[in-house]
Formats: sequence, structure tokens, C-alpha cells
Amino acid sequence: MALEETFEVGEMDREQTFELYNGKPLAEQVADHIVNYIVENEMEAGAKLPNEFELAERIGVGRSTVREAIKILVSRNIVEIRRGAGTFVSEQKGMVEDPLGLTFVKDKTNLAMDLLNVRLMLEPEIARMAAEHATKEQVEALLRQCDKVEEMIRQGLNHMEEDIVFHRMIASCSGNVVVEKLVPVINSSIAVFVDITNGKLRQETIETHREIAEAIARGDGDGAKCSMNMHLLYNRRAIQKIYEQN
Repeated sequence: MALEETFEVGEMDREQTFELYNGKPLAEQVADHIVNYIVENEMEAGAKLPNEFELAERIGVGRSTVREAIKILVSRNIVEIRRGAGTFVSEQKGMVEDPLGLTFVKDKTNLAMDLLNVRLMLEPEIARMAAEHATKEQVEALLRQCDKVEEMIRQGLNHMEEDIVFHRMIASCSGNVVVEKLVPVINSSIAVFVDITNGKLRQETIETHREIAEAIARGDGDGAKCSMNMHLLYNRRAIQKIYEQN
């Protein structure tokens, strides 16, 4: 019992010392330390963090504070807890699915048009960058994903999620880390668009996806940019027709 009491006092002393470091709440400071640990150790999505006791010893705080810090990081989509397995770096790595709060926009037709206009400003250039920077492995994966989306469309299956993956892969091929952070906005546009058009542009999607992927595979930046522009213009025209009918 005495040992436990001594340990608790030691924990408290360490935390009080730690709190003097800056004005942030202690759990927030510890959360920052854990993020730095992830970054400095180049931990990829799915990598397992040290357990609660190890983190507490490493940082110099109590385990209850580490637990609170982990909760903060879970809420930020930086880590995830797998029951019985431990704490892991999240696949989302701090990304949120709807960063602009678009879920709460009521007029989905206008939203789809606005999103598409933004995509027209950004995504053709992203495709050009992808053609210039994609690695051989990325190109092979992109072509496989193009095949997968095409097959799903031909079978009449819901291809929205795989379509999103296709565009996310193009962003990754760009070699620009900021571009990859824009993907959630692009994803929102694809989801809203497919919902509104009910997947009417199946053949156009197949053809333009193929043109984009093959231009990137050739390293043809201008071709990739033009193909992406055409892909988005087809989508915009379809939304415009729906908008006029409504």
C-alpha cells in the first residue's frame, strides 16, 4: 500500500512539473508529445504505439493523463483504439470526412455544382502533377483501380467508394502532401454527384477515367489535365441539366 501511495505522489509531482512547461492543459501537451513521437518515428497508418505504461514513463506523466491524451487523439482521428490489441495510428491520420461541414447543406444540387466548380479549379492541375510525379508502382495501382471501377460500372454495382479511391490515388500520385489533404473535399463532391445523378454518366465515366489513367501512365501532363477537365465538364453538364429541370 505504501508503495502505491509513493507511486501516486511521484506521478502527481511529475505532472505538476510538466504543467509548468507551458499554458496548455496537461492532456493537450501529452497529446502533442505523442503526435511528435508518431512524426519523428515516421509511423505509418496502422502502426502500433507503445502501451500506456511505456508512454507514461517516456513522457514523465501519469497513466491517467496518457489515457486522456489518447482520447483527444482519437477524437482528432490521429489514433484509434482496437480493443484487446492496443492503440494504432489511424488510417485517417488526422483527416476528417467532412472538413467543410457540407453534410448540413440542404440544397444538394447547388452543392454539387459548387463543389464541381471548385474541382475544375484544382483537379485538372492535380492530374497534371500526377503524370509528372507518379512512380511506377503508383501507376500500376492506379490502372488496376481504373479497371476495378470500370468493371463495377459495367455490372451495375454501386461504384462510388471505388471512384473515390481512384481520385484519391491521383492525388497521392501528385507528390504534393497538401493536395492529399484536399481529397476529403473531392470525395464529398463525388458522393454528392453520384447521389444526384444516380450514376447516369456510366459510359462517360469509364472513358474519361481510362483517358486520365493512361495519360498519367504515359507521363503526359497536358493529356492528363485535359482528360480530367473533360471528365469534370461531363459531370458539370449533367448537374446543370438536373438543376434546370428542378
